[in-house]
Amino acid sequence: MAFSKLLKTVGDSGRFQLINSIILCIPLLIIPAHHLIQNFSAATPRHHCRVPWIENATLEATRDTPWNLSKEDLLRVAIPWEHDSLSRCSRFVRPQWQLLLNDSVSDDVEIEGCLDGWKFDSSEFRSTIVTEWNLVCDKRAMKRMAQSVYMGGLLVGGFLMGGLADKIGRRTIMLTSNFLVGVSGITAAFAPTFALYTVARFFDGMFIVGAFLNAYCLGLEWLNPNHFVIFNMISDLYYGAGQFFLVGLAYSMRNWRYLQLTPSAIYFLFFLISWFQPESARWLAQQKKYEETLKTLKRVARINGKHIAAESLDIETVKKEMENDNKVKRQKIYTSFDLIRIPVLRKRTLILFIVWFATSFSYYGVAMNLQGFDMNIYVLMLMFAAIDIPAYLSTFYAITNIGRRVSQAVCLLLVGVIFIVTIFLPSEMKIVRASLGIIGKGALAGSFSIIYLYTGELYPTVIRQNGLGTTATMARVGGMLAPLISIFQEEYPFLPQIVYGVASLLAGLLALLLPETRNRPLLDTVEEMKFQQQCYKQGLEDLTTCKKEPELQEVTFDASNNTMQSPSIEESQHL
Repeated sequence: MAFSKLLKTVGDSGRFQLINSIILCIPLLIIPAHHLIQNFSAATPRHHCRVPWIENATLEATRDTPWNLSKEDLLRVAIPWEHDSLSRCSRFVRPQWQLLLNDSVSDDVEIEGCLDGWKFDSSEFRSTIVTEWNLVCDKRAMKRMAQSVYMGGLLVGGFLMGGLADKIGRRTIMLTSNFLVGVSGITAAFAPTFALYTVARFFDGMFIVGAFLNAYCLGLEWLNPNHFVIFNMISDLYYGAGQFFLVGLAYSMRNWRYLQLTPSAIYFLFFLISWFQPESARWLAQQKKYEETLKTLKRVARINGKHIAAESLDIETVKKEMENDNKVKRQKIYTSFDLIRIPVLRKRTLILFIVWFATSFSYYGVAMNLQGFDMNIYVLMLMFAAIDIPAYLSTFYAITNIGRRVSQAVCLLLVGVIFIVTIFLPSEMKIVRASLGIIGKGALAGSFSIIYLYTGELYPTVIRQNGLGTTATMARVGGMLAPLISIFQEEYPFLPQIVYGVASLLAGLLALLLPETRNRPLLDTVEEMKFQQQCYKQGLEDLTTCKKEPELQEVTFDASNNTMQSPSIEESQHL
């Protein structure tokens, strides 16, 4: 409470918070251009084996001769016909001229692979990593692997950058990450080999999550807790708008290197802007850097028009408040292991593992498979971007008026049903399949929006950050596996939908087993959670009437301010 008191003195809902939040959210406009860029940079154009003798042929026959053959005729005798189109991975050893007269070939006709490479249709994509490094046929899984490696970078970055930020500061990590996103992204854009491209994309993912998480943390730590939900919604809307930016960028830049280069270079601009971003005064105070804390608080007070507070605040006041606060907070230190070890936390943690995993697994399964809908990829991505805006607004209404648990479950169950229904739709119903995909993607965007807030509310303050960080790790695992499942789509067309659908349905049903947190007090200790759980088991929503078990007798509920108190905390701290 001590820092909250200091922040309230200099203003926790003023001009500074508005400007700070807007600036910190601007990079979210570019993040989709890194997360989802491989929809375009790794798109697979129509292709077939390269046949040198066709390219070198000089057909100078007169127009009235029967042997004035078109290029299509020559391809027909050189390449087998599969699934109503030319084979993508094989060619005849010798031309089958009889195909010009009938559609049959002998069973013992010799077929070989694309020994001379491939010819790609450049009408939609002039250049992609697939055309650059021939990532088709036997190598088609490699483009999926590149996206999985990028998601692996997000996973490592979440662990590494979060820990470093607690030690050396949010602003420092955000500043460094912004610069290194530019470096790694540009390296990927100029990579001469697929191996170097993949490594660069890994670091791109690692640093972009470091930039985002610390920007998000900086935003929250300067805000009044009552504005957390609004800040979360604004962040979601910025991300949704960023998908429109990606579509426009991809449509105007059909060369994958330019497409990779542009959103990466923009991060150097964010790096420059970050120089003017203040460090979290909360973090500075916890590190006992009181002089820097005072300097930062005075700056915020002046921006918020709190000139009297800026003049009256001194280092002794800051030091005294924080030292008193540290005495209050002296309590047991919890680790991620306690999330499973402590029974009252175990059930929530295991369910949240599945919910986080299924949300990310299904989201990237849909969002990174635009070509699977067999429609114009730019129009489809535009619709995928558009659905997120009403999805976020609907989610905000639902969690505010209906509740977190039901909203989370409905989003995931809807996605599961859509995946299962899609299995039974014929491929000719492209519009229906695409419409269901758009609705599913919107529901998953809503699920993502809910889970961040819901997870934070389900854990007590003493282990909240550990809980959020540990369970969110499963989202990165889901993001890594999603592209790999799509590899089996050609041989087993329905397998990805079945896996995505079952995962979403299971997560949706399990989400119903979680407690509701809407209009309920944030908990600070594990003891308070045990007390609350005991009361709800008795069917008592009013905690003042709850009969306490002997080991929880000292936990009390303060009805005057809707908080709970225990011996380990003298005053509640709401994050």
